[in-house]
Amino acid sequence: RLEEFLKKEVDLELSTLPEFEERVIDFSEVEQLMNSINTIPAPCAPVINPQAPNAATGTSLRVCWGLFSDDTVEGYQLCYKPVSNERRSDEEAEHMLQVKETYCTITNLLPNTQYEFWVSALNASGISPPSERAVYVTAPSPPTIKSKKIQSCENAALVCWESRDINPVDSYMVEL
Repeated sequence: RLEEFLKKEVDLELSTLPEFEERVIDFSEVEQLMNSINTIPAPCAPVINPQAPNAATGTSLRVCWGLFSDDTVEGYQLCYKPVSNERRSDEEAEHMLQVKETYCTITNLLPNTQYEFWVSALNASGISPPSERAVYVTAPSPPTIKSKKIQSCENAALVCWESRDINPVDSYMVEL
């Protein structure tokens, strides 16, 4: 019987044509959700530390900061400007550095000058809000001794000096 069946020509013509509806499925919400799962959030604002003792010279400052979250961070953007009472454009005086660590030593600064610092964290998703601003001060320049005005006697000496700093110095230490 099988042999007879296979010898016959079978016409498989369907009496009714199948009807397919064309459906468009919107996957944009799903795609957005999937993308959000695979991305990391932008970091939180770092916290800038106050100036540490011995963190300044006459021309440099060491600035430190930290993160109080488990954010993924690829680098930091440290900004600073001299603190000035003069009314001038802030953009002219601002400086920006790209830093990989949570500290930075800034050089070529003016002696006995206040600088305002703030920092933001960066990763692939974006930049954090800036930290609070912190004011750091460079050390004063050493004074210049007026050698022509030095006077001395058996029990005393008179030494005169002048400051090379624009801003006033709080005090001096004289060592013998």
